[in-house]
Amino acid sequence: MALSEDAIALMNKINKQFGPGSVMVASDIRSAGQLPSSITSLDLILGGGFPRNQWSEVIGMEGSGKTTVCHKTVAHNQNQSPDFTTLWIAAEAYDVEQAAMLGVDVDRVIVHATNRMEEAFQVAIDAAEARTVDLIILDSYPALVPDGEAEKDMDEASMTLGARLFGKFFRKIGKETGRSMAANDRPVTGIIINQWREKVGGFSPAGTPKTTPGGLAKNFAYYCRLEVARAEWLDEARPGKGKARVGQVMKFKTLKNKQIAGQKSSQSDYYFEDAPNLGFRAGEFDAFKDVFLWAIHYDVIERRGAYYNFGETRWKGKDEALAAIREDVDLMHSLTEEVMRAADPRQHQEAA
Repeated sequence: MALSEDAIALMNKINKQFGPGSVMVASDIRSAGQLPSSITSLDLILGGGFPRNQWSEVIGMEGSGKTTVCHKTVAHNQNQSPDFTTLWIAAEAYDVEQAAMLGVDVDRVIVHATNRMEEAFQVAIDAAEARTVDLIILDSYPALVPDGEAEKDMDEASMTLGARLFGKFFRKIGKETGRSMAANDRPVTGIIINQWREKVGGFSPAGTPKTTPGGLAKNFAYYCRLEVARAEWLDEARPGKGKARVGQVMKFKTLKNKQIAGQKSSQSDYYFEDAPNLGFRAGEFDAFKDVFLWAIHYDVIERRGAYYNFGETRWKGKDEALAAIREDVDLMHSLTEEVMRAADPRQHQEAA
């Protein structure tokens, strides 16, 4: 049913007063989509990737892989588009060698090094307003220092300054990242890296209570909150030399996700050193294993006892199936497409 003339007149009045696109018909609103990370198991629980035109938080303990996830996201999207540009606000040192190992073209990454909170937030707001970058990463929030804290002596308390500024930041940047939903505007994705802290005075039946610096307001502002953790180490047997630690199993969990249902978990094998006997180079995730396990989960590959079936193809045992997927690029591509289709609830809605 079309809008009444009075409703259209009201829309025209508001758009004239506050600018074109201030109000629109809901059916004209378009989603900017997702920014994939290239880590299959992660993209599946995110709903395709990090939400564009929104802000996400990546949380974890030290050495869990937070920065690695961000670098892999940058590298993948650079490969997808020659114009993809990243602004990396480095409150901590930007490791060029690590970025390059993970596939990042550092010639397309703008690095702004500062630990001043006000400066970092203003740079992010200016970049979003300019519409010249596709991804803004802040690494990391706990390393930022508010000006008010910097001016105080070491024995003077200033715990709430950062939280108040963080809340103000989200209120100001919402206008710039919430691009015109009807216009063909360049989308931007925001990711802020954060760290767990022990919640003093809190209680958790599952162990030590945890919280993240920055106050509570930010948790409402984030569209997606992702936890990255190390589940276990990966070792490679080297004849005559014992074992070498070459990687870790990264575990992902969406604490909040407004794209699809939250509280989803997955994991992936990541190699931070060359593992020639296992067939991996430093900086690689085991995408083949990810696709294989999720294909079983979504019944793309049917498991019947010791046998695994995909269409007319049949393998005996997990090792044989995995070996076949690793050796056949077309098979890997087909499985990935089927898994992504099965995992996307919107595909089922369209089919219905």
